[in-house]
Amino acid sequence: MQDFVKLLGLKHRREVAGKSAIFSGEQFVLEETDWYLLNLFRLWWHYGISFLRLQMWVEEVMEKFMRIYKYQAHGYAFSNLEELLRSLGGETFVNMTQRSVAESLLEVGVTQRFIDDVIAAVLRSSYGQSVLMPAFAGAMSLAGAQGNAWAVEGGNKLVCSGLLKLTKANVIQARVTGVSLHSSDGKALYQVRYEDDEGQGSAFYDMVVIATPLHSGRSNITFENFDPAITDFPGSFHPTITSVVHGYLNSSYFGFPDPKLFPFASILTTDSPDLFFKAMDNICPVNISGAFRRKQPQEAAIWRVLSQQPLDKQQLKTLFRSYYSVQVTEWQAYPHYDSTKSIPPIILHDNLFYLNGVEWVASSMEMAAVAAKNVALLAYNRWYQDLEKIDQKDLMQKVKTEL
Repeated sequence: MQDFVKLLGLKHRREVAGKSAIFSGEQFVLEETDWYLLNLFRLWWHYGISFLRLQMWVEEVMEKFMRIYKYQAHGYAFSNLEELLRSLGGETFVNMTQRSVAESLLEVGVTQRFIDDVIAAVLRSSYGQSVLMPAFAGAMSLAGAQGNAWAVEGGNKLVCSGLLKLTKANVIQARVTGVSLHSSDGKALYQVRYEDDEGQGSAFYDMVVIATPLHSGRSNITFENFDPAITDFPGSFHPTITSVVHGYLNSSYFGFPDPKLFPFASILTTDSPDLFFKAMDNICPVNISGAFRRKQPQEAAIWRVLSQQPLDKQQLKTLFRSYYSVQVTEWQAYPHYDSTKSIPPIILHDNLFYLNGVEWVASSMEMAAVAAKNVALLAYNRWYQDLEKIDQKDLMQKVKTEL
């Protein structure tokens, strides 16, 4: 992702310091301080060396995952996501899409208490799901929670618009309604139908990449003349309610009667049935000037609250002493990983590719970028019959040899 940012001339958004804490519904079970050594001591005092075992596990996964950038730099691609995972971490990575985070962490010596307090809180904040979600997606989430994630000045959406501009793509502002298979000189040709405010239209293409979820209730794209037929994939998406509130935090609810003493900018939560929200944080604008500072805890600020259901007035009153405005957005944020264990294919037909299956391995901007480059390389290698660049074994050794 950083390479994209540099290529597009975008800037890394400045980080604004802010402490985090984990709330159980009754009290904070873990609080971050300004002192690194004190934070380590608190982790050790409460959870022993579980945090070290977690860090070692995440670092091992990420070190192997980073191999994909070397492979792609040499033009290698994979025809399915299982082969991609095997090339990075063998059968262990494939199995991590089928077994839970909790099971994997218990196996490496992380305690149940640490999983219940810390791991659950991170996953509720990022994916809105429990420690029963798949281990690979969980590892990606836990890696992102370590504080080294990138954000782009002006908003991450500038990466997408910048890439479109850089490639000089011809963008048709319309909604795709269907793809039908035709033939020309013995080769597959795909007719893409679409509709916009002016009516319906279509165009023929040698290659098509589907970059939207093909799951029930998520896509209205129909596929015609394909044998076997292309139908919706199993699985559902996990709804998340995002409430952006401009108001005064009710610090008393969190055990701080004096709002001036409330020290946290981010509040994560344990998996408690009494809690009606999953996480909340004091958010900053997408453009951060050098003079920007967070609001003092007693001042009105912009808070983002993540929840499973829309917040009612009583719940808002619980979290805020008073507020000026509330903006609510409901969106199908991530796959509901408990709904299916299957991973969708990449190749739907000869030159018809599917990008969004990667979400069922792990869902993030970086995973989407990796999947997109894999599809581009796969399409290129298949078109030019460079089959030695597809699904190769022992790639680490091959890359070293090419160097």
